[in-house]
Amino acid sequence: MPDFRLDPAVADAFPDARVALVTATGLRGRDPWPDTEAALADLERQVADGTWQPADESDPRIGAWHLAYRSFGTNPRRVRPSVDALGRRLAKRGALPRINPAVDSYNAVSVRHGLPAGAFDLDRVTGDVVIRRADGTEAFTPLGEPGTVEHPAPGEVVYADAVGVLTRHWNHRDAHRTRVTEDSSRVVFLLETLHASRDGRLLEAAVGRLRGLLAPHADHTAVHHLDPARPQASA
Repeated sequence: MPDFRLDPAVADAFPDARVALVTATGLRGRDPWPDTEAALADLERQVADGTWQPADESDPRIGAWHLAYRSFGTNPRRVRPSVDALGRRLAKRGALPRINPAVDSYNAVSVRHGLPAGAFDLDRVTGDVVIRRADGTEAFTPLGEPGTVEHPAPGEVVYADAVGVLTRHWNHRDAHRTRVTEDSSRVVFLLETLHASRDGRLLEAAVGRLRGLLAPHADHTAVHHLDPARPQASA
């Protein structure tokens, strides 16, 4: 399993950040996941009847990510944090996308708790993964665009392994290479906050909910955390 590390420059810039790593092994992505489908349907039903709305940029959880994006040169209204984009999609269309059970699970948890989420297929990761600032030379191929190569701007916060960038703009978009499919059996799921002192309990609630959705369809799940006080963890 790779190690995950929080680079000192990112830790210094975001001293209250925390990333929860939820690993699942023996994942069975081709089975029915009724609890995940129920979680998605519940979100959509509440939006439709007006009893709940996803967090938007007026919410401090989303606003913090907008500030972070601006700090490394990204316009968050053109390139939105993943949870912001997903919540806007749900509010506008009344539905969330159905990709595959594992992805649908973290999407449901992300929107419900107002926290960015993502995932990597660990069998497609090469070497350790570092949350760091890009130097501008790294290659990134966006999810769903296998023929495209981008280069993050210098200073942009990214997840990167030994081969290239796994996410751009911290959590805006994942790479095609490490995408999670129905056949992914070793996956690390990521849940993030920039204000652990305020939202630490919310993060742990999201971790518990995600783990609950994954556990019936995995041989084993585990949780680790990254933050400035714990800058390294093994997935």
